[in-house]
Amino acid sequence: MMSIEKAMEDIRNGKIVLVYDFDDREKETDMTIASEFITHEILRTFRKDAGGLVCTTTPFDVAKRVGLPFMSDVYWDDEKYPVLRMMSPNDIPYDNTKSSFGVTINHRNTYTGITDNDRALTIKEYVKTIFQDKSPEGIREDLGKNFRAPGHVHLLNTSEVPLVNRKGHTELTNALMVMAGVKPSATICEMMGDDGNSEKKENTMRYAKEHDLTFITGDEIIKAWNEFKNRE
Repeated sequence: MMSIEKAMEDIRNGKIVLVYDFDDREKETDMTIASEFITHEILRTFRKDAGGLVCTTTPFDVAKRVGLPFMSDVYWDDEKYPVLRMMSPNDIPYDNTKSSFGVTINHRNTYTGITDNDRALTIKEYVKTIFQDKSPEGIREDLGKNFRAPGHVHLLNTSEVPLVNRKGHTELTNALMVMAGVKPSATICEMMGDDGNSEKKENTMRYAKEHDLTFITGDEIIKAWNEFKNRE
């Protein structure tokens, strides 16, 4: 079985998949899982074996429909704090976009929001909420009723045309969810090394082998995504 097919099968089965982007971009490997299958055990693995920032993706059209902004847009639009506009992310060395960061949230039934149990609850309930068969107004009402912002789960909004105008882990992992046929939201965490840098590609490949996980690259995902879009 090809690695991309195995990755999609693993995603459907609620397993972690390792996604490396590109040698000429971040040169990072992210642990990823379908957000609907997140558990506190998975988050413990992210925290202990990856160590980066835990984030959850939202497709651009969903974020736009319910009014979940890119965080940079919130900063730029706020004239009360001009320093935030001055700090706009217009010089990201590996990316020509404004960053995929959205708002941060906690579910209202969490306590501090940072524990593995709290974050698992926030992520699972967020995904249930945004993919409901409801009007945008109904979803917004549920978001306001059930979530606080800011919080401890970082949301990431995909670009408007995924894997065309941006090819980051946000788009790569979200595309993987779409192709796998699960709810189109990924929860991801960068793998960090003990030397103070991102974990080296060869080490993350070794980790995947030792833990029976699928390792795939951005190039593999983009190739599969283009074939997937052509079939639609």
